[in-house]
Amino acid sequence: MKNKIGLMGAIAALGIVAGCTAPPEGTGEQDVAKFQVAVASIGCTLKTEADYLPVELQTGLTREQSTQMAAYMVTTERAVRLEGGGIRMTTGACAA
Repeated sequence: MKNKIGLMGAIAALGIVAGCTAPPEGTGEQDVAKFQVAVASIGCTLKTEADYLPVELQTGLTREQSTQMAAYMVTTERAVRLEGGGIRMTTGACAA
């Protein structure tokens, strides 16, 4: 029983932390929205150089900001990590 309570507490704490997650430094909610639209425009998967370049062009984000934004999308459960690397958006126009 003690393990169940500990696990439930950990899950609840993760939910609280995920709810408080802010976009990457130097970006805001408008950048998040632009990123989602840009990734959707290239087929919802962000994995290779050929994927990142048009997303960066459309959003005005640097490579570092784009990779941080991709991690933010995974953290906030708007995307999932792919086995071979990269992410796939799972919300908005990319929802299955």
